[in-house]
Amino acid sequence: MAGALPDTSWTRMLTIELLALALSTGMVGAYYLYLRARVRRDPTYSIHAVNEAARRMWVEHVMANPSRDVMAVQTLRNFIMFGVLMVSTATLLVIGTLTLSGQPDTIARIWHASHLGPPSAELWSIKVMCLLADFLVTFFAFLMSIRLTNHVLFMINVPREAREGNEALAPDAVARRLNRAGTMVAVGIRSLLVAVPLVFWLFGPAFLVISTIGLLVVLFRLDRSQVII
Repeated sequence: MAGALPDTSWTRMLTIELLALALSTGMVGAYYLYLRARVRRDPTYSIHAVNEAARRMWVEHVMANPSRDVMAVQTLRNFIMFGVLMVSTATLLVIGTLTLSGQPDTIARIWHASHLGPPSAELWSIKVMCLLADFLVTFFAFLMSIRLTNHVLFMINVPREAREGNEALAPDAVARRLNRAGTMVAVGIRSLLVAVPLVFWLFGPAFLVISTIGLLVVLFRLDRSQVII
């Protein structure tokens, strides 16, 4: 009987943690379903759709006016520099997260604020791995945005005569590539925002649910084209 208590406590803790994770994931999924439905009715509802249209019109304008090539290079350079900064930030976050995973027993006892049972080094490691995976998504998303923008940097300055007959260098194709780079930036920033509930999850399941609700409130405002924060 003495050995049954820890097993019961562990099972109870794991069940509550999984329920909190499922609830948080379900809320985020429901929000994106709502956002997708709103965008279907009104494409300009989302700031992402507005940004895509703006980038497409910008590329078409620049490629139709060769005198704008210097401005285009400066704009894309700033875009790349932002990606470089965020890749460096994501690298530091990955290193910091790996440091957290180095001493699971000690850190779990210090950080875990839940009173549902004794802190578990195994559960702590799972949470840290989820946080690490999120930061790796951030790293690769911004890295891909740099790669795609570097492609656009050369494509956008190709003379009109040279790109005639080449569909891959048409303004529409170049705009799609730049929009993919913009999508990668959006994914990277979204991953950083998702890291907030994952960090709070280290303190307990209740913090995960509460921080997820706070995140959805912020996303509701950030994703609307009518509201600027």
